[in-house]
Amino acid sequence: MSSPFWDERYATDDYIFGTAPNVFLASQAGLIRSGIRALAIADGEGRNGVWLAEQGAYVHAIDVSPVALEKARKLAEERRVTLEFEQADVLNWDWPEETYNLVAAIFIQFAPPPERDRIIAGIRRTLKPGGVLILQGYTPKQVEFATGGPPDAANMYTAELLRKWFGDWDITHLNEHESFISEGSHHHGLSALIDLVAIKPR
Repeated sequence: MSSPFWDERYATDDYIFGTAPNVFLASQAGLIRSGIRALAIADGEGRNGVWLAEQGAYVHAIDVSPVALEKARKLAEERRVTLEFEQADVLNWDWPEETYNLVAAIFIQFAPPPERDRIIAGIRRTLKPGGVLILQGYTPKQVEFATGGPPDAANMYTAELLRKWFGDWDITHLNEHESFISEGSHHHGLSALIDLVAIKPR
């Protein structure tokens, strides 16, 4: 998607995905140590990056929309935390090698195959050995629910797909489930979800 698409979507005083962190991300708080370097991919209005910073992480939050980033900066100021914000298109971003201890990839399913393969390759590149990936996304059944996410099943994740991408890592959690979520006006209702925690080999 282009920046104008996301700029228009975020051009409201409301936080369209809410200001609370993603529930699955927050459930993994035990993995977050003070002082770690964390990357929040396509972090939008900042709800997840700000929460990571509140846990003591040094957070680099990237998003394509300057409108979203301005809202994220405002949220960070309100929560009295500091993040490094960068406007960046993850499809063309120069992912730094072995830089982060943690990557948060929460609902980043805006890129269809094969473009998303560049994002997966970037995640694999940018985590340090021993680093942790925390990911949540939709499964193809989400198209039926239509309670958030893209309308194309090709963008969605399956357990088989995630094992293909990260099967050579230590997958400590992989779960498909149907759960009710309430994350602002754009993620609300019964949803077909998949959660992953994977550790890059040392």
